[in-house]
Amino acid sequence: MRGRVLELLQLGVRAADPRAAVDRAMPGLMDEEAGWHIVAVGKAARAMTQAALAHLPGAPALVITNRGNDMPLAGATVLRAGHPQPDQDGLSAARQLEEFLSGIGPQGRVLALISGGGSAMLPAPVRGLELADLQAVNAALLSSGADITQTNLVRQSLDRLKGGGWLRLTPAPVTALILSDVPGDDLRVVASGPTVAPIGTPAMAQQALRELGIWDGLSVRVQDALDRADAPQDVPKAKNILVGSNGISLQTMLDAGGRQGATALTGDVEDCAKALLGAVRDAPIGTPLVFGGETTVRLTGKGMGGRNQELALRFARQARDLPGNWCFAAMGTDGRDGPGDAAGGIVGHRTLTALRDDGIDLDDVLRRNDATPALRAVGGLIMTGPSGTNVADLAVFVRYA
Repeated sequence: MRGRVLELLQLGVRAADPRAAVDRAMPGLMDEEAGWHIVAVGKAARAMTQAALAHLPGAPALVITNRGNDMPLAGATVLRAGHPQPDQDGLSAARQLEEFLSGIGPQGRVLALISGGGSAMLPAPVRGLELADLQAVNAALLSSGADITQTNLVRQSLDRLKGGGWLRLTPAPVTALILSDVPGDDLRVVASGPTVAPIGTPAMAQQALRELGIWDGLSVRVQDALDRADAPQDVPKAKNILVGSNGISLQTMLDAGGRQGATALTGDVEDCAKALLGAVRDAPIGTPLVFGGETTVRLTGKGMGGRNQELALRFARQARDLPGNWCFAAMGTDGRDGPGDAAGGIVGHRTLTALRDDGIDLDDVLRRNDATPALRAVGGLIMTGPSGTNVADLAVFVRYA
């Protein structure tokens, strides 16, 4: 059953293949005029550009993506940028993107290829802020348990490229093909919506930071930037097309024999683990239940892990009295869960015993957010390497006796 669980997860990842998603969308664009320029950002940027260039050979192309997905690509300039923390490479890439788009006149056309992770990869601080300010805000958001909508609402208010920022740089018509890593597929949130209107106002960003309890810990420069920021202005219209999503991956898993779980991967990992236990308690033997979405983690320690690894361990703790033999796995579709190299975690009815036998205190592990070493010790890490796509997270539960 462990093999079956991992096979279903990989089916979900393959369903989000960015090349296939772009291939499906491109024929509908081919009747438009020539003069295309390609600009891509996110974890799937290189793969999406590779597919687009097959339809638009010779089009100038700029690709910004993360380590592991940044191999050279014939016909394109590929730039590496930091993720999940913005870095100097990303700052340089943002400047090059601004120059690239600003050089396209009204007779040209822009094909924007956008995927998850792009928000952190393109830091372009507004007047009065520096990269270090965005890094500090980003770190605070990541540790606070903020969801992706709250996080990108704040990022949009502090960054000139987000919330429609690309559209202000060129008079050329823009068509965006978007691979969504956001539950509900709100295109304003994916990569902080570079070709879409903003999520909200700076005042709303301030309120979110206060509700998360991190406003008072931010620098005066950041607070002042949000105080003086103007309300979002209307942005030029773009054609935004959703070409891949978590829902498409889930449907593929259902078509392969899974059954939709009665909850989603959402909210804090501990709350989600409890909801998952309720959803699987009466699961039929042999029928996998599949789940999708994206959880959050409030960091209380400095260990190594990620939201899916922590979810797996928290589920194992919640399911300690669940009868029968079972297996549960959760992973990020991008192949990377948190700052390490693991994609996620897989646990079963024997996991708690194995941890105790190895002298591992699970409560202490979770307090320190140190899921990776604990899972490694009991053979519970999912290792896939970068997948070249990103449509949030997937999980599978199966009871097999």
